[in-house]
Order: sequence, then structure tokens, then C-alpha cells
Amino acid sequence: MQRDELLQYLDTLLKPWQLKDYAPNGLQVEGKEGIQTLVTAVTADQFAVDAAVEAGADALLVHHGYFWKNEAAPIVGMKKRRIEQLIKHDINLIAYHLPLDVHPELGNNAQLAKALGIVNVEPLEAGNETCLVLKGELAPPLSAHALAERLASALARAPLHIAGHDRPIRRLAWCTGGAQDYIDQVAAEGLDAFLSGEVSERTYHSAVEQGIDYFACGHHATEKGGVRALGEHLAQIFNLDVRFVDTPNPV
Repeated sequence: MQRDELLQYLDTLLKPWQLKDYAPNGLQVEGKEGIQTLVTAVTADQFAVDAAVEAGADALLVHHGYFWKNEAAPIVGMKKRRIEQLIKHDINLIAYHLPLDVHPELGNNAQLAKALGIVNVEPLEAGNETCLVLKGELAPPLSAHALAERLASALARAPLHIAGHDRPIRRLAWCTGGAQDYIDQVAAEGLDAFLSGEVSERTYHSAVEQGIDYFACGHHATEKGGVRALGEHLAQIFNLDVRFVDTPNPV
């Protein structure tokens, strides 16, 4: 298929104009016009770029691309090496950040809910379809230990658990990636637990003092689901050769 056809489809599907983001969504580095082989990855790091080159990919589709707000503008060092490889091999870099977090079916949050068996899913902010935090229920409720085991099984990574109480977990909220500072908003809703990717020193105090369990499940681990699901969707719709590349990343 043609690159512009793919980009138009992705924009229509993910609706990036609905969100104020920290980096440009869509085409970030221009490559060849025709696309048949597509590599997907969480981040356009050197590992993923090299994998795209090795696969003879026409495009690399990621959640974390380049040109973040407030980052240094010069294309030097690590950034230069990555972009140089993409341009040398005529590979398109396509990235969708927040739009891939919030998509109701293919998004990172939706895929995490599916992996954990969470039901009655809705935005934390009622009526806000682009809310970055979702809430739902575990049926039946789980102990913190059982939920940690389910997370480890689903994400292939043991979470860090901060205990805020000792009751079963039924009502919970989650936001993939680096969203630990939503914990106070979630705690104000009276939920039993909050799940995200990262943790800060202050997260411990928020959890313990407000009586809410917190699970730090890994930024990379919680955001593999969205781009993988998107790639599988594109393969089915357009008969593309799509390969997911998982960079070894413990964070």
C-alpha cells in the first residue's frame, strides 16, 4: 500500500487531533512511498531501528518516537545515529503517542484491561472519551498478591507493589506508561488500587497515607499491548507483513 494511504487510515483510526501531545503524531521521518513490510515496537530505539533494517522494513511504527517537547533540537549523537540509519535504508518512522494510549479497542489501556480480565471499563472522568486513566472492576475481587501474580503473568514482569490497605481489590484504575502522579486523583475516587508503569518516591506516601494499593508494572511492559495490537490490526486489514520487535527493557 502507499504510505499516504496508511497515514490517512491511522489518523482516522487514532484521531490524534483530539489530544494535546508531547511529540508529533504520524510520520516523523520520511522513507519510501510503498509499504509492505512493517516493524512495530514500543520505542524507536537503536535496537528497533536495527531490527527494521534487518527485516528490510518499509516502515517502523512505534509508540515512542522522536522530537519530544523540550528535548534538544540538534540531531547529534544517539539521535543522529538512529535517524541516519532510517534515512540510509529509506525507512519511514511513524509514531503515535497519546492517541495509542486511549484508543478504546487497540490502545495500551484497553489492551491492559483485556490482559487482566477487567470488566465494566469506563473513563475515570465520566464522559471524557480521551481520558488517559480508565477504571473498572475485577470479578471476582483479588488479593493484592493474586493481582500481582496476574500482572506478572500478563506482562512477563513482576510489579512493584505498595500496599495501602489489606482488603480485596475489586475497583481499580490504571494508566500505562509514566502516570504515577494520577494516584491522588484515583485515591479521591475511593478505588482499591491504581496500576501504572513507573513509580516515584512520592508515590509511596500517596498510597500509604490515602489507603490505596499501587502497582508499578513497568513503563515498557505496560505499553507493548497497544502497538502490537495496532500492527496485528493493520496486517489483517491491509495484508501487510507486520513483525513486532520487543526491545529488552526492564523499566
